[in-house]
Amino acid sequence: AAVLRSGAQYRRDRMDAADMISTDDAAALAGTTRVTVNAWIKNGRCIGVSNLRRGFKLPRWQFEPAIWPVLQPLAKCLGTNDGWQLMAFLESAATALDGKTPRAALEQGVALERVLILATAEAH
Repeated sequence: AAVLRSGAQYRRDRMDAADMISTDDAAALAGTTRVTVNAWIKNGRCIGVSNLRRGFKLPRWQFEPAIWPVLQPLAKCLGTNDGWQLMAFLESAATALDGKTPRAALEQGVALERVLILATAEAH
C-alpha cells in the first residue's frame, strides 16, 4: 500500500511540476488546436498524461527541436502511446547512455538511433 501511495504522490507531484502545461497551452505553443493536440496524444505523436481534473498535462520540453521529431518513432519502438511510460523512459537515467536520461542525451546531440535501440531493448 505504501508503494502505491508513493507512486500516486509522484504522479501528482509530476503533474504539478512547472514544466507541465495544459493542452490549450500546448496547442498555442505548437500553433495548432487542442483537438489536434489530443489526437497527437492518442497517436503517440506527443506525450500527454491524464489530468485528474480534466484533459491532459504535457511536458513543455517535448516541443523542443531535439525531442519533438523523436516522439513518434520512440513510441513505436517502445510499443506504447502511454504518456507515463514515454515520459518515464525519457526521464530515467540509462547506463547505456553513460548515466544520462534519453532526453538529456538527445538534447546533448547523442544519435537518435542509439536512443531508439535502447527503447527497442526496453520494450522486450
